[in-house]
Amino acid sequence: MLSDGPLWTPSPSRAAASAMVRFWEFVRGRGEVQGEYDYAQLHRWSTAHADRFWPAVWEFMPVTGEMGADVVHGLERMAPPDPVAGPTWFPQARLNFAENLLRYGDDREALVSWTEEGRRGSVTYRELREKVGRVASALRAQGVMPGDRVAGYLPNIPEAVIAMLATASLGAIWSSCSPDFGVKGVVDRFGQIAPKVLFVADGYRYAGKRIDCLERTREIVAEIASIGRVVVIPFVEMTRDVPPIRDSVTWDAFLASGEPDGLPVERFPFAHPLYIMYSSGTTGLPKCMVHGAGGTLLQHLKEHVLHTGLTRDDRIFYFTTCGWMMWNWLVSALAVGATVVLYDGAPLARAQRPGRDQQQRGPDLLWQMAEDERLTVFGTSAKYLALAEKEGLRPGTTRDLTSLRAVLSTGSPLAPPSFDYVYREIAPDVQLSSISGGTDIISCFALGNPAEPVWRGELQCPGLGMQVDTYDDNGRPVRGEPGELVCTLPFPSMPVSFWNDPDGSRYRAAYFDTYPGVWRHGDWAELTPHGGLIITGRSDATLNPGGVRIGTAEIYRQVEQFPDVMESLVVGQEIGDAGDRDVRIVLFVRMREGLSLDDALRDRIRRSIREHTSPHHVPKVMVQVADIPRTISGKITELAVRDVIHGRPVKNTDALANPQALELYRNLPELA
Repeated sequence: MLSDGPLWTPSPSRAAASAMVRFWEFVRGRGEVQGEYDYAQLHRWSTAHADRFWPAVWEFMPVTGEMGADVVHGLERMAPPDPVAGPTWFPQARLNFAENLLRYGDDREALVSWTEEGRRGSVTYRELREKVGRVASALRAQGVMPGDRVAGYLPNIPEAVIAMLATASLGAIWSSCSPDFGVKGVVDRFGQIAPKVLFVADGYRYAGKRIDCLERTREIVAEIASIGRVVVIPFVEMTRDVPPIRDSVTWDAFLASGEPDGLPVERFPFAHPLYIMYSSGTTGLPKCMVHGAGGTLLQHLKEHVLHTGLTRDDRIFYFTTCGWMMWNWLVSALAVGATVVLYDGAPLARAQRPGRDQQQRGPDLLWQMAEDERLTVFGTSAKYLALAEKEGLRPGTTRDLTSLRAVLSTGSPLAPPSFDYVYREIAPDVQLSSISGGTDIISCFALGNPAEPVWRGELQCPGLGMQVDTYDDNGRPVRGEPGELVCTLPFPSMPVSFWNDPDGSRYRAAYFDTYPGVWRHGDWAELTPHGGLIITGRSDATLNPGGVRIGTAEIYRQVEQFPDVMESLVVGQEIGDAGDRDVRIVLFVRMREGLSLDDALRDRIRRSIREHTSPHHVPKVMVQVADIPRTISGKITELAVRDVIHGRPVKNTDALANPQALELYRNLPELA
């Protein structure tokens, strides 16, 4: 337990009005639960009776489509022994993912887009349906059929959403990368799935710099022979000229070639492929995870409506790129009829709109956007919240955030001091939801609940329908200490397959080899007495000094409280001879500009870690570095650094946003 009481508790009226409590009443009316609202009871029912829970979610939302009489076959089998013998959800169902996201056709704003220059655009639900129909018609004329792949190499702009929905409406499969991927990183991904059409932008801006995408696009198209059409969106130059890329056409010309009422109405099976997502690719060629339309839609609706409290009146933002699964998660909010706010640019860009005084021109553009757009749900990463605090941002004081009711965080564990920062400097009466899941399930294992309190340092609850547990190395449940995060029952958003994995062997190896029949997710976590979770890091990056397993997040929580430390990275270094092998903890820190890691700060860091964790957690070596390598989705790469300090090659540096930073860790005298 990390605090004596909750940081936030919803008022009785707010809790009673939540969709979570209304869902309780919905299933209580069917005799599934008894008494007053009780999340623990609701969760137990949702996992013990998954064959009744998921149809209830379908009907409560409701999903547009035919559900059918059967719910699931093979529920007792978590791990598929071959591609078709695993759990089969809703085998008689028929639905169209795009139809569900385009169920509204009015003049409310569907998409609002911002850039780091403060440029704003918007698309209504009526306009969105019309544009999606035109692009779908143009794709059909290009020969795109159900099961074909369409790819996007795009910034986070409305055209990416439109192209995705048009693809999904045809029953084709959408896959996207953000434009900060290099040529090899894109080819490693799209080259495996052979897309028929590629959507690209001419460039993008980041931290004030203009980055061209056309030259890289030429190289990508030369490498992937399957691409028969390249659609170029003029995002930076706003030019209407056709670029010198083979088989290319401008967005406007492609849009104009489609029929205005071209939106198809065909419905597909529940498990029909919708998205291809990718593993980080830092340990080899990225795995291509195929996610089904029905499982993605049902899981996202559950998370948006029940766990986030989203309604048509909400305006939701998540800081993400098109290469991170949070983009897919965010866009599904269209199915609720909410307004989705997109942003493309640096997270700490400076707000400089005309008429703003100099005091308001700090690196808080996202909070200016939250104020101007009257955001109700603000989503970001744990790293952003930590850096915002170190930058001295006080958006609750400098901006009008009275519309804000929820702050979401993911990407890495949210440290307890960041919980304090949100309630002290952003808003005292918001639901702060630290959420955790991943690309592998395109959703969450644990997340928020608008009807429950928020405890410092904890994820509020496991998701409904998700039988989450923690195991030791022998596959036994553990309590009161961290263990491997596992899920012991199937759920609809499991990948339907891996691409180019005909016998399912790569699928099984990714999740089920450690504990046969149980999904091992790769997180190190602890269940709390409040019914929540604490995520302490990736289990493949856990430290093992003297045989004691330690989650890296336990160290980060202490180190990054120091205002002089901007961010840190911790790894285990193998030391000793073969007969006397051990691991010592090495801490790398990036300091605030102009400051150095001196002996006094080292002593303070060691003392804080020892007092708040244990002597085993104290780093043996601390090294100051100028940069910390991270993946393109913004996550620090502990495994890549661990390989470098041990002299091992990093298999795929194209998966990194700043691969040059790895050189800072090579042949360090402090680690000799």
